[in-house]
Amino acid sequence: MVLNERDFADEAVKICAFLMAESARTAPKSKGIDDLEIVYIPKERIEEIARKMEEFANEDKDFIRDANSLRKAKGILVLGIRGERSIGVNCGACGFKSCAEFEKAEKKERKFSGPNCVFKIIDLGIALGSAVKMSAILGVDTRIMYRVAIAVKALGIMKSDVMFAIPIASEGKNPFFDRLIQR
Repeated sequence: MVLNERDFADEAVKICAFLMAESARTAPKSKGIDDLEIVYIPKERIEEIARKMEEFANEDKDFIRDANSLRKAKGILVLGIRGERSIGVNCGACGFKSCAEFEKAEKKERKFSGPNCVFKIIDLGIALGSAVKMSAILGVDTRIMYRVAIAVKALGIMKSDVMFAIPIASEGKNPFFDRLIQR
């Protein structure tokens, strides 16, 4: 039996996503404290997320552009962080005088929940970088997308305070770049 590459592209993307997730998981974390949440969302749920994104278009038309871009993905890796725990260094970057004061602060929900420990946000950034580094090594098409994560959070798929999504595709040209701007 001979398989055309398109016959196993969905499975290849899934395997790439799993390797990207492990690269993110093993990325360095501040003081070795791992508050990272990682999920893989299969192709079958993409339309649901894209429709949820379109609901936000009245405040930001780029949600439509990104929803249309997302529809070309074969899967989505989402990384999030629980940022309410500090690492206890009293750096003040969160805007509070001490980590104790920060941890007592009332959480407010907008698109994301905050305030967050800046070190946790940095940990998320490093994990995202590790994941997309792996995607580049594996040769799949990706882009880190904020608006996709907003829809994932709104649908309750993840509980993280802050998250970003990485849609994944395997095409002749990356479908997540050179997107049409919505006016």
